[in-house]
Amino acid sequence: MGKMELTRDEIVREVERLKLEKKKIVFTNGCFDILHVGHIRYLKEAKNQGDILIVGLNSDSSVRSLKGPDRPINGEGERAEVLSALKPVDYVVIFSELDPKSLIMDIRPDVLVKGEDWNEDEIIGAAEVKSWGGRVVRAGLAPGSSTTSLIEKIRK
Repeated sequence: MGKMELTRDEIVREVERLKLEKKKIVFTNGCFDILHVGHIRYLKEAKNQGDILIVGLNSDSSVRSLKGPDRPINGEGERAEVLSALKPVDYVVIFSELDPKSLIMDIRPDVLVKGEDWNEDEIIGAAEVKSWGGRVVRAGLAPGSSTTSLIEKIRK
């Protein structure tokens, strides 16, 4: 099956099918507004943690709440399409909540990946993933590469 953007109901059904095939499910999430090398390295590292990488993508409304009224630069449909085209990404699911906890509870991934800039006790869903025997991985970040710093550089 090709890569795709799925609804929440579709991803839950797909994960059930994949788990029957004994696939190791990896989940990460973020805004992924303007893709840069840091995102690519991060997604490659996330994919290396298992068989299937699911990216939870913040909706436009949740990005505005998290990052301010000038964000996102790219709409959720465009961000989902770009992410879906990346080799490490198997599925993209857009969520509108401010955090991915309920989506993580629905998917029940084997591995939860967040950036190393997060302490494990700050990672939303970490305790839940560990409670069902999953792992939490803090992935490396490319120094100096962030969407915010890119936007600041462009504005200068």
